[in-house]
Amino acid sequence: MATQFLRSLAVACLGAAAGAITATAVQRRALDELRAALDQHLTQTRAMRREVNLTSQQRQHWALLSKAIDDPDLAEVLDVYEGPGLTPRKRRQYLFANALYTNMLFYYRIGNMTKEEFFGFARSTLQNAPFREYWHDTRHHRVSLPPSTEEAQLGALIDGLLQELEQAEDEDWWVVGIQPSESEDEH
Repeated sequence: MATQFLRSLAVACLGAAAGAITATAVQRRALDELRAALDQHLTQTRAMRREVNLTSQQRQHWALLSKAIDDPDLAEVLDVYEGPGLTPRKRRQYLFANALYTNMLFYYRIGNMTKEEFFGFARSTLQNAPFREYWHDTRHHRVSLPPSTEEAQLGALIDGLLQELEQAEDEDWWVVGIQPSESEDEH
């Protein structure tokens, strides 16, 4: 009788242990799923916060540039351009070119524009003489950017495109340059 009791007790203990192991495995799986969902939520929250911050920065940038474009005294504060004979008119054009470029960069950064679209927009924008002058005269600004940054890479893309456009022998500007592929787009 004692042997049978011990066997029953052992079977009951094994059953309880198996149940506890199964319950622990189920709880572990549920915790892993919750952790993965939380990680995904945090990633999405960070991305949304980045977009909100970029949007806020873009608005602030445009507000400052608008004031400088409208007021020659304020424009002098932003006068970091080294072009020869920079008139107040040219300075306003450069400020607007900067706003245009920053807007292009912003659209790319928040994912509203692929790298291919950025390239196409840059190619058409480079058809504008004041923008080309702005781009040449601000070359020294981009030299200080760390090469691994998105802005440095996009700036280099525009630099290369501008060089190709200037060397092109035909007037078919819309086909100049090697368009980046979507695989290079790492958003």
